Amino acid sequence: MVPGAVIALVETGSLAEQLGLVAGDRILTINQQSIEDLIQFQIAWADELVQLEVLKKNGDLVFYELEKEYDEPLGAHFEEAVFNGIKTCRNKCAFCFVDQMPPKMRKSLYLKDDDYRLSFLQGSYITLTNLEREDIERIKRERLSPLYVSVHTTNPELRIKLMQNPRAGQVLDVLRELAAAGIELHTQLVVCPEINDGAVLKQTYQDLSKIPGVLSLAVVPVGLTAFRQNLSPLRLFRPDEARRLVQWVEEQQAKELEQRGSRFLWPSDEFYLLAALPFPSYEAYEDFAQLENGVGMVRLLWDEFGTLSLPDKLAHSREIVIATGVAGLAVMEPIVERLNGISGLKVSLQGIRNSFFGPSVTVAGLLTGSCFLEGLKGLPPGSAVLIPDSTVQSGNGRFLDDLTPAEVGKQLGIRLLTVPVSAEGIWSRISGIIRNSEGTEK
Repeated sequence: MVPGAVIALVETGSLAEQLGLVAGDRILTINQQSIEDLIQFQIAWADELVQLEVLKKNGDLVFYELEKEYDEPLGAHFEEAVFNGIKTCRNKCAFCFVDQMPPKMRKSLYLKDDDYRLSFLQGSYITLTNLEREDIERIKRERLSPLYVSVHTTNPELRIKLMQNPRAGQVLDVLRELAAAGIELHTQLVVCPEINDGAVLKQTYQDLSKIPGVLSLAVVPVGLTAFRQNLSPLRLFRPDEARRLVQWVEEQQAKELEQRGSRFLWPSDEFYLLAALPFPSYEAYEDFAQLENGVGMVRLLWDEFGTLSLPDKLAHSREIVIATGVAGLAVMEPIVERLNGISGLKVSLQGIRNSFFGPSVTVAGLLTGSCFLEGLKGLPPGSAVLIPDSTVQSGNGRFLDDLTPAEVGKQLGIRLLTVPVSAEGIWSRISGIIRNSEGTEK
């Protein structure tokens, strides 16, 4: 692998453009030091006198020396956040979703990243099992905080068994060392019934709550697909089990709120949906620290939608379909009800069964093009159908099975339109359809 940071985009009017840098150029060194990731680049770029060694995409090697303000950006975006290869996972977790992917899909879908740099930069969860001593020292030295850690259990023997990695049992020691150095940590547990729930879950909570640097703990139910050949037998949570877990967590939240001023732990939205229990208030999620982990997304969407100023009626009637995963039906029902209160607007809600990964997978983000081909058959030609943008991958706009919304829409004779799962995003897309009856929105 050729070292360095490959430029993907140069901003107009930026310093990078003035230097003549273009997409495809590779920054090899800053101040004669090689750079392995975006963190190192940002630290080195903060100097006011900077030397760049750049391998141009035409093969020329060019050196730049410049004087700049310490906070003046280069104005270049890189293809990757790490430049020397992602640190991959060394575990073989019983519930790993990558191991439950169908065969013969593109290679990128089987990549198991477990990179502390991406945890700091992008909020991805890591297990800490592949950290070397120099990694830990760098985290402490450069104060790479917060980090996001998949703990699953603090029981050493059980964690080793779950992850099939002898280093997995050291998690509490590593967490305590990082916390003692001032590193803040957000943690999660993927909980499997009869394995790391019950008494094991309670002990894990107790252990993590005693580490000052651990700021939050999310509890997420295990997800299983139809592709579990040669994997350990696991099962999903039943609704009654989900209810008991949520009720136990809420009891601990009340104690934590009184003792530390924060609820500390939260069940993911999936648990509330499975348990058919009411969602907590907006305030109960505090700063929504675990939002990207599916904690509080439903409440945030509902409350933000409730603040929108919607018209009382339309000048011309319009019909729109919103399609989502089976689990998303309960999420979208209050929103659709409010939309249908607008005279002249008819919004229908359609749940799509996951025919690709299996019916036990109910979240919208894992629906594929083939799922929509099957689930949207029979709609009137020209129908406008909104689907969550989480169903397509950022960067290429394709479903996991490589179909695109445009290709699926063409086969069905409908317009399949992705929409951000936010109040503003949903209403903006609907407003665009209303304004443009000829349907030229992209």
